[in-house]
Amino acid sequence: MGWMADETGLEKGPANYVPLTPLSTLRRAVSIYGPELAVVYGTHRKTYVEYAERITRLASALAARGVAPGDVVATLIPNLPAQAEAHFGVPACGAVLNTINTRLDVDTVAYILGHGGAKVVLADTQFIDLAEQAIAAQDGPAPILIEVPDEQAGFPATGRHLTYEDMLAGADPAFEWIMPDDEWESIALNYTSGTTGRPKGVVYHHRGAYLNAMGQILSWRMVLRPRYLTIVPLFHCNGWCHTWMMPMLGGRIICCRDITAPAIFSAIADEGATHFGGAPIVLNMLVNAPESERRAFDHTVEVFTAGAPPAPATLARIEPMGFNVTQVYGLTETYGPATECTWGPHWDDLQGDDRAAIKARQGVAMPIYDHITVMDDQMRQTPMDGETTGEIMMRGNGVMKGYYKNPEATAEAFKGGYFHSGDIAVQHPDSFVQITDRAKDVIISGGENISSVEVEGVLMGHPDVMLCAVVAKPDEKWGEVPCAFVELKPGAMGDAAALIAFARERLAGFKTPKQVVFGELPKTSTGKIQKFELRGKAKAL
Repeated sequence: MGWMADETGLEKGPANYVPLTPLSTLRRAVSIYGPELAVVYGTHRKTYVEYAERITRLASALAARGVAPGDVVATLIPNLPAQAEAHFGVPACGAVLNTINTRLDVDTVAYILGHGGAKVVLADTQFIDLAEQAIAAQDGPAPILIEVPDEQAGFPATGRHLTYEDMLAGADPAFEWIMPDDEWESIALNYTSGTTGRPKGVVYHHRGAYLNAMGQILSWRMVLRPRYLTIVPLFHCNGWCHTWMMPMLGGRIICCRDITAPAIFSAIADEGATHFGGAPIVLNMLVNAPESERRAFDHTVEVFTAGAPPAPATLARIEPMGFNVTQVYGLTETYGPATECTWGPHWDDLQGDDRAAIKARQGVAMPIYDHITVMDDQMRQTPMDGETTGEIMMRGNGVMKGYYKNPEATAEAFKGGYFHSGDIAVQHPDSFVQITDRAKDVIISGGENISSVEVEGVLMGHPDVMLCAVVAKPDEKWGEVPCAFVELKPGAMGDAAALIAFARERLAGFKTPKQVVFGELPKTSTGKIQKFELRGKAKAL
């Protein structure tokens, strides 16, 4: 099908078929944008030539330490130059990058290191204790630990480990990059937030990384030389692939360690930031910033927001400040954004709640996807009436390879030839998708996914707890926070502060319940806790 009658000699070869990879875009950028700035962070200001040399040295240093193609290299680093460099330097030696959430607890980091089998860990000094403890607690051979100090932020080297800069200084600047022979080769391993307990390892390929970056350029209507501010953590879906995107356009990455209103306004005013992505909590931070923390700027900043629809009041206040907000939607399994609320001129006159109602939609498929839609549990298209609910399903080049060492979960996720998102939505007559509920009771707090099952498991370990259920409680700042409903054992006295402290000792801070309500839990006749009723109570608190 599709072949001409005689295609003798029309074969794939090195001249006409090259595996897609973000690595090639950086090599191209060096020749075009070489003397222009590629990465800035305070006094750290590197051109594309310098950026590429540091990446080459990183690849060389990793290879010299026994990292072979297919091995995993992990990082515990905020949005700093070393984290951006790892996005190219790790695959340049043929390895797979595993960026780990710096907000996780020791036990989860240890699990990720053991499950992924990291050979080397690059850890920021602020998180060096976390890295050391996780390595000590993990299963399997211990990885080599390299320390990444940040003098600018007040985190000098501890002296306990080889530093990142010293490692680069001793590496080969002429190291030859190991390019993929097949674009299906793995480039990154990203662990989910553990929506069903233990996190699952999502595997990205070079093709998907390249195409997701390219697709977002089109969706974001980007032109040459954008200046991208790193607010989305680079450990989250590889910063939505935006680090891989920048060389395609000769763009500049503006690193931002701590996400505060002054830092964001300064990056816009001083560095000329034109684009950033972030959860609605970031938008709330900006609109609520006092005048003393704001800076004037005279250009429009394009914003991708995800995790929850931006509130009408937030939109009404932030857009006149010089920000154009577009909601996007995706998952770790889709390299970050997969849909975009693509704006049309027929909506230009909308104001207030009417405008926000459209911007609250998760939208339509980005260009690299074959099909994103809403289906019922029989894989049938739901009516596009804005009322009938179903599950968001996706097919295309922006979907993961699968879950690492978990063929059963992979097969379940890809059942019927589509990726099953687990998110419940309606579809409007114009095909725009809008989420109405979240499957598996995932709580999204400040853009971070929290597993209610995981939090419940910890609380059930307290000697006073008989039963518990954790649901999302609306929160003005974070969007949602965990709220625990607890049924105590006979004779036990309810101490909410003690229970929260108990959870905080065992969980990352953002996963800790912010409120505890004591009482008998509503149950079905078979003993199943009725979470929908608890969600209603949480909303009324």
